[in-house]
Order: sequence, then structure tokens, then C-alpha cells
Amino acid sequence: MSKAPDINTAEIRARYPDVFDRPASARLATPLMLVAALAIFVFGLVDLDFSPARLISGLGQLGWISMMMIPPDPGSSLPLYLKALGETLSIALLGTTLAALFALPVSLLAARNVVPNIVRFPIRRFLDSIRGVDTLIWALVWINVVGLGPFAGVLAIMVSDFGAFGKLFSEAIEGADQKQVEGIRASGGSALHEIRFGLMPQVLPVIAGQVLYFIESNTRSATIIGIVGAGGIGLQLAEQIRVLEWQKVSFLVLMILVAVAAIDFISGKLRFAIIGRRAVA
Repeated sequence: MSKAPDINTAEIRARYPDVFDRPASARLATPLMLVAALAIFVFGLVDLDFSPARLISGLGQLGWISMMMIPPDPGSSLPLYLKALGETLSIALLGTTLAALFALPVSLLAARNVVPNIVRFPIRRFLDSIRGVDTLIWALVWINVVGLGPFAGVLAIMVSDFGAFGKLFSEAIEGADQKQVEGIRASGGSALHEIRFGLMPQVLPVIAGQVLYFIESNTRSATIIGIVGAGGIGLQLAEQIRVLEWQKVSFLVLMILVAVAAIDFISGKLRFAIIGRRAVA
């Protein structure tokens, strides 16, 4: 058996001084960050008046409300609730579809492999500013612009998702394989041909999967914005909570859960079919 070579520790320390002789600031950075995070956490608990006693007493109240919600009962309002649920699904579907249609051409202007940075930078900041405002805030804005009702909900989801789709679509375009684009360019294709036949076939399955996921997510968002007056089942839910009709509240919650589960199942099947078709192609 051959003898292992002698290790010259001094030579290794001289070759890698950053590993063996780290400055004090580098050694203390991680502990200081952990201490700072813990201090912020404790300060947040104190500043927000977090109280374990209040939490424990509130659990008793929650248990009482849960008992009042059993059994779920729509009373005589089932047709009204079904109509409101259909309105919520329509808000989510229409708002998401319009957002995707408007965001797709804008996302091309936000992709670094399509336009120069002088065009891309302001478009990106514009999308960031829209995406930085929550859907609920957009709903309150549009309610004051066009009035109460589902139209305001559609506009709120459309504007909010426009910013999100613009970012996601542009990132999908930037991640596309450039070999197909280069092949079209080499064969004499124009810039529009590169986008139409080189980029779009690659990114459309990804975009379709993202849109399907957002339709599912926006079903919940449409419920929330309905509470502030944008129509749908959220408005009915807020009214029943206000008058303490807990059995109707539980029935509405179950309707929302069933609708979201059904949309998740359908969108999952569609996404799998799209991905499978793309893999075969």
C-alpha cells in the first residue's frame, strides 16, 4: 500500500487565505443576521399586540361558531347562491382571459431576447407598478370608477393579472431555445417570423399552463373581491356573515371549496394534456 502524501498545511493556508483567515465581519455576518431576524420577529409580536391568552380564548369562540355552522343549510336561497357562484366563475374566467390576451404582446416588449434594453426597461417597470397593487385594491378602485357589480371584479382581476402575466410570459420567452430562432433567421426569415415560428411554439404550452393555474387561483380572488362589492358569491358570503347566518355561511364555503376543487381537477387534466402533447411533439 502506498503512503499517503504529506499535507503541507501552511501552503494550503497561503493558497486559500479566504477560507482559513476569514475576516471578523464575514464570520459574524450570519449570527448577526439571525439575531436581527429574531429581534424583528419579537418586535412584531409586541407591536401587533400578540397575546397567547387572547388566542386561547378566541379558540373557544371559534369552536362555538364551528358548531353553529353545522349542518350546512342554504335555506330557500340555493338558486341565488348557484347564480352567484356562476357569476364568480365568470369573473375569474373572463378577467384571466382578458389579462392573458393583453399581456402577451406586451410581454414580447419586456423580453431581452426580443427588444433592446431601452425598450424593455420601461415596460418592465410599468408591469412592476401594476403588479405591486393587490387585486383587492384594484377592485376598490374600479368599484369607484364603474360602480358595484361583477364588471368591476372583471376589471380588477384583468388589471392585476396583466402585470403578473407580463412578467411570467416575458420570462418564458427569455428562456426559450434560441436555436430555432437562429435557424429561421439563417433561412431568411424576418423578425416577425422569428417570433411567430421560433418563439411562440415553444412558449405557448407554458403560457397555457400558467393561464389555467391563474383561472383556478382567481376563483378564490373573485370570492374575496366580491366581499367589497364586486359581485359574485363573495357578496352573498359577506351578507350572511354580517347577519350571523352561520349555516348558510358554511354552505357557501362548501360551494366555494367544491368549485375550486373541480377547477383544479379540470385544469390539472388540461395542463397534463398540454405538456404531454408538447413532449410528443
